Amino acid sequence: MPRRKSSLKRKRADKKRHLRNLKAKQVLKKTIKKFRALLSSKNINEAKALLVKVYSLLDKAAKKRMIHPKTADRKKSRLAKRLIKTA
Repeated sequence: MPRRKSSLKRKRADKKRHLRNLKAKQVLKKTIKKFRALLSSKNINEAKALLVKVYSLLDKAAKKRMIHPKTADRKKSRLAKRLIKTA
């Protein structure tokens, strides 16, 4: 258990940051699942519109280092391939 004031403050800040990052990752995962559901139900036009949002969320997560930038690139590539394959 931290004793110093700065350590206690750091612990509080880390907890806030962790919760914020967790929420952002949950939104990202939920949006990707929604995109995959649209593809499986053959809603190509809606999937194309949602893909733009997914790209934005992935880029923001990579920029804030919630996920690795190359992971974001890989996910974007695979989602685009999946869209092309079903279209």
